[in-house]
Amino acid sequence: MAAAGDTVAVHYKGTLNDGSVFDSSEGREPLEFVLGSGQVIPGFDQAVASMAIGETKTVVIPCAEAYGEVNDDMMMAVPKAQIPPQIQPEVGMMLQVTTPQGPMPVRVSEVNEDGIVLDANHPLAGQDLTFELVLVEVR
Repeated sequence: MAAAGDTVAVHYKGTLNDGSVFDSSEGREPLEFVLGSGQVIPGFDQAVASMAIGETKTVVIPCAEAYGEVNDDMMMAVPKAQIPPQIQPEVGMMLQVTTPQGPMPVRVSEVNEDGIVLDANHPLAGQDLTFELVLVEVR
């Protein structure tokens, strides 16, 4: 059985409510992490805890135990005058802004006549996530 502090190896497939796959270990090495160390989202950690080697499990992780709710404070309106001329913003485009804490990835969520709105929330914020898990190794 996997327990906090163990290094585990897990094969996984993550899907959204519409069934689309957002991440998978298929064709790659399994994901390795220390159980209970905060290296993965809380719901993933909790799902793997107490699994046995070879066990398969499907879990739905609510957004609160994944990447959280969408935080409106992470949305930034940027006036047209502040957009570098070489950037032609489109909705969904990923950009990088410089903050006092360093560079931060942001997604263009809106383009309007006044400028753009940037979203610094994690791309999976506000989403419940379904994972198919297979515990491969515990050490």
